[in-house]
Amino acid sequence: MRILKGLKILDFSTLLPGPFASMMLADMGAEVLRVEAPSRPDLLRVSPPFDGDQSAVHSYINRSKRSIALDLKKQDSVEIIKRLVKEYDIVLEQFRPGVMERLGLGYEALKEANPRLIYCSLTGFGQTGPLRDRPGHDNNYLAISGVADYSRRKGAGPVPMGIQIADVAGGSFHTVIGILAAALHRETTGEGQFIDVSMTDAAFALNAIYGPGYLACEIEPAPEATLLNGGTFYDYYQTKDGRYFSVGSIEPPFRKLLCEAIGHPEMIEIGLSEQPEDIARFKEIVRKAFLSKTYAEWLDVFEDLHACVEPVLKFSEACAHPHIQAREMVVEVPKPDGSTQKQIAFPIKFSSGKPLYKSIGSKFGENTVDVLLKLKFSQQQIDEWREKGLFGQSRAGYDC
Repeated sequence: MRILKGLKILDFSTLLPGPFASMMLADMGAEVLRVEAPSRPDLLRVSPPFDGDQSAVHSYINRSKRSIALDLKKQDSVEIIKRLVKEYDIVLEQFRPGVMERLGLGYEALKEANPRLIYCSLTGFGQTGPLRDRPGHDNNYLAISGVADYSRRKGAGPVPMGIQIADVAGGSFHTVIGILAAALHRETTGEGQFIDVSMTDAAFALNAIYGPGYLACEIEPAPEATLLNGGTFYDYYQTKDGRYFSVGSIEPPFRKLLCEAIGHPEMIEIGLSEQPEDIARFKEIVRKAFLSKTYAEWLDVFEDLHACVEPVLKFSEACAHPHIQAREMVVEVPKPDGSTQKQIAFPIKFSSGKPLYKSIGSKFGENTVDVLLKLKFSQQQIDEWREKGLFGQSRAGYDC
């Protein structure tokens, strides 16, 4: 699938949010060239586990992308970038505000080289505001945005999530939306532009259900006090053997099926009540019911019952689930040695074709020489830059 054929992205980002965004764009056919600074190692490259000599995480997040190594503090690198942006006319960077400007690679400087440039800066707190210069991580953004406080149990602290909600649902997805919207705008007007994506802004926007209630009616969302955070029977329930099921039978028809499945058809009226005491009573009945059977027994009960009740799967079980398999959410991606590596698939289905998986993530600086030669730099010039340390020191997988 080459639905984004023609989009060429120069990606300066590291870690997860930016690379996840550029991976999605690459999956849809965009050409992505990573610019990696030798003095700023990407932690994803050294994150276990390893498949051969490469991190499995890096191989996934940076699939189908090429890599060029440049010491961005050297003026020659700046000149190379200015030539690159004439071809790779979308820039994605994830430094703190002001860093790219100090390097001579800010939006205004690169826009002179290419007035049609689309330049997206993805940061924790955005380009403006009192926190613009602060470092941060996913849990910090969820904390500042108000999400973490009411996404917890009464009397307990916020729960550290196993996935990065603010980084990916906030930063990565909004970055993709912003870049594609700017690309469409450029197609119709010829104008490039600067995009400011804040992971905190994006996480704040995820308060889509209970944020409006506070802003319009000053109703503060509190732990275990809403429909979705444990304030009702909508929750997770432990089985007799210590596994869990998710129960989301919100609508009356589904709630009726739930009552029948757990052996309490008489509880449907109480189950539909909005009185606090009835809500608490119904939830306790559901809790005790699930404790009466094993995980396997409840699987049999709900397998063909459309009650919005599903088992809590381990990741290995999710990979093997018939639905995940049918949706082709685990794919084989080519490796340089001719073998393949299993990876999570691109999640959107297009009628025009399947996602493009060229290769697992490239080695550090693997495509430096090839890219520079295509920019019409001579081999002699490249050799001189190598001697001056423009590409950094040699390291495992470095091919410059």
